[in-house]
Amino acid sequence: MVFTAPITAAGETGPPIPGLIGSGPAMEHVYRLTRQVARSNASVLLLGETGTGKELIAKAIHRLSPRGSGPFIRVNCGALAENLLESELFGHVRGSFTGAVDNRTGRFEAAHTGTVFLDEVNSTTAKLQVKLLRVLQEHEFERVGDTQTIRVDTRVIAASNRDLLEEVEANRFREDLYYRLNVVTIYLPPLRERREDIPSLVHHFLRFYNAENNCHVPHVEPAAMEALQAYDWPGNVRELQNYIERAVVLATGDELICDLLPEAVLGRKPRRIGRLRTADLETLASELVEQGIATAGAQADNLHATVVNRVERELIAQVMAECDNVQIKAALRLGINRNTLHKKLKEYGLEK
Repeated sequence: MVFTAPITAAGETGPPIPGLIGSGPAMEHVYRLTRQVARSNASVLLLGETGTGKELIAKAIHRLSPRGSGPFIRVNCGALAENLLESELFGHVRGSFTGAVDNRTGRFEAAHTGTVFLDEVNSTTAKLQVKLLRVLQEHEFERVGDTQTIRVDTRVIAASNRDLLEEVEANRFREDLYYRLNVVTIYLPPLRERREDIPSLVHHFLRFYNAENNCHVPHVEPAAMEALQAYDWPGNVRELQNYIERAVVLATGDELICDLLPEAVLGRKPRRIGRLRTADLETLASELVEQGIATAGAQADNLHATVVNRVERELIAQVMAECDNVQIKAALRLGINRNTLHKKLKEYGLEK
C-alpha cells in the first residue's frame, strides 16, 4: 500500500509511511502523532471504531521506532477466554493446566526488544489487567504455573474500539492501567469523518484488486464515486475495501459503475428473499410455541428441549456469526457470562 502526502513530526512532507492512505486534515494529525511518538518508548493507546486501521498505525509506530528491527507481536485480546489469553500473553510451564504438555513462551517474552500490540485491550478481565499493569510498570512477569520471574524490554501499544475512560467509569477497566496505557493517545477518525480521502482509497483498492485478480477496472463512474462518498461507512475502511474487491470481481467492463455497489451504499433498502414477516416478537413467539407443541405430539414430555433449547441454539448461532465467532463479543451481545456461553456452545455442538 502507498501513502499519499506523508507528514513528518514537524508537519512537513517526508518519506511515506507504508500502508497508510489519506491526506485530509484528520489523517495528517494522525501521521504527525505517529512520527512523534515513534521516536520514544512510551506506551501508546489507539482509539477508534472497528476497521479504522489501528493495527496499521501500530505497525507504523513500530517500524519508525528504534525497535523497528525487532519483533512486532499482535494479540487479539477479545478472541480468547481468560485462561487462554493469560497463557498466550505470558506463556506457561508444563503441567500448569490441562493440556499444557510443554513449556510455552508467551507473546511478551517473544516481543523482547520489540513491540507487543494488544488489540481490543478493553476485553481483558480484572485479573489480567493486574498482570498487564505489572509488566508495564516493572517489565517483569511469571509464566502461568511458574515462580521464576522473567524480565523483558518490550514496548506496549494498545488499541480499543471503546472509550476506555467510559469503561473505567463503569468499573470494567482498571483506572491505574488506563493511565499507564494512556501516555499518548491517537484517535483514528471513522471514514465518514474524512470523506475527502475516499477517492484515494477507492483508486488504491482498485489497483490492488485488479492486480490480485488479473482484472482491468481502472475507472469509476462519477455517480458511483458520489455514492461512495455519501455513504456513512459503519464498517469504515475495511468495509470499503470489501466492496471494491466485490466490484472488481463482478465488473464486466473497465469501469466501476453503480450497479456493482451494494444497495445499502446506493441508499436503497436491501431486497429480501421470501415473504417479509411483520408480526411482533410476542406474536412470533406464540406461533413458534404452538408449532413446537404440535410437532412434538400430544404424548411428548420434552417440550422444553423441543422448543426453548432449539430457539436458544439458533439465537446463539446467529449472534456468534454476527460477532465473527468472537466469544467475548457474543457474550456481551447476548448479555450472558462468557463461561456460560462457552458451556452452551459445547452443549449445542457450536464450538466450531
